[in-house]
Amino acid sequence: MEGPNVAGLSLYATLGSEKGQTLNRYLKRWPRLVWVGVGTLLVVGAILAGRGLAPSHDPLLAQEKAAYAARGDAGQTANMNAAMRALAARHEPGVRRADLWARPLGWSSLDLKRPPSLGLAEADSETAEQLNALRPFARLPIRPMQPFVLASAGEDRARALDCLTQAVYYEAAREPEVGQEAVAQVVLNRMRHPAYPKTVCGVVYQGAARTTGCQFTFTCDGSMRYAPQPALWRQARGVAEQALGGFVDKTVGSATHYHAQYVSPYWAPTLVKMVQVGQHIFYRWTGPWGEPPAFTGRYAGGEAYLSPAVLGSLDARTQGGLLAPELQGPVERKITLAVNGEVRTYSVMDPGTLGAVAPQARGMLTLTRRQPTPDEIKRINQSLEAMERSMEPARSAPPPSLAPASGGRASPGV
Repeated sequence: MEGPNVAGLSLYATLGSEKGQTLNRYLKRWPRLVWVGVGTLLVVGAILAGRGLAPSHDPLLAQEKAAYAARGDAGQTANMNAAMRALAARHEPGVRRADLWARPLGWSSLDLKRPPSLGLAEADSETAEQLNALRPFARLPIRPMQPFVLASAGEDRARALDCLTQAVYYEAAREPEVGQEAVAQVVLNRMRHPAYPKTVCGVVYQGAARTTGCQFTFTCDGSMRYAPQPALWRQARGVAEQALGGFVDKTVGSATHYHAQYVSPYWAPTLVKMVQVGQHIFYRWTGPWGEPPAFTGRYAGGEAYLSPAVLGSLDARTQGGLLAPELQGPVERKITLAVNGEVRTYSVMDPGTLGAVAPQARGMLTLTRRQPTPDEIKRINQSLEAMERSMEPARSAPPPSLAPASGGRASPGV
């Protein structure tokens, strides 16, 4: 009995030790198995979730969704009229519709830190030509300017001729002669307009000291670094001499601005579009300041001196904002009078405008009545107050029939 019992215990002990070792091995591997299982569950869950979130390509399912959405919208808009439903559909979130004006996305946002822009300044030549074609020419008459003859001699005339020749050459050397004459006319028009310098060189080089903003591009873009071609320079000089000698180009009239047809400047829609000559489109000021009677400036001379103010100034019309009405020169009105059977039309000028003396010219009437100055108004009020104070005793006096023969006094001014 003892032997088998010993053998049984030995076998039990052996089996027990093997089970214990196996259990120990499982206990040691248990954390690794747990993490493997958790990772497997996460991967399977992600795959299932991705399949659930992915858009379905089943057409039947898409039709069911659309029908469900339509039923929901119909329920919400059942009590709306057609206009309300259209407005609600227009502002429905998540629906992107094409803009009827072909405006880019975000056009309605406005950055207050910089002026809004439609990108016209950056338009290529083809787009600029299309934009220029969309702006019609004005149907207003083009009135010719009075001839300008530069009576100065010597250095002033020589410098004025050089500056005008440069403008004609660098702006229109490849243009036909009529195009060159139009450019020269614009320079002289500006010289006689109240808003621009009163010398030929001052007009040509206005704003030349600025990086941007020069009135004639060749004065600030480096064009004069290149020597002119002799034949074209002689032709431009002949046009300039002709203009300074009294020639008037009636094609452009009172034009003060122009640009090439392959560019579309921002200021073009703000002026009167007059005519196109060659590759240039010409414009004038709007209103009375764009008509010939407004060009009352006189040639000042001193072509050799270009002040820093002129070299750094801007165009008050297109770059400095519209001038205030009180600064916009004489306001012209026309009247027709019949005297001794003869009918004549006169221009009536207000001398009080600009605080300057009205020009004396044939066929022009000058108003003698003007607005009083503040000092004059003050003196008038003081006189009225003195009159009122002097009238107070007379008001308290007895009626004339009862007053003493020597007791009354007349009130001043009556």
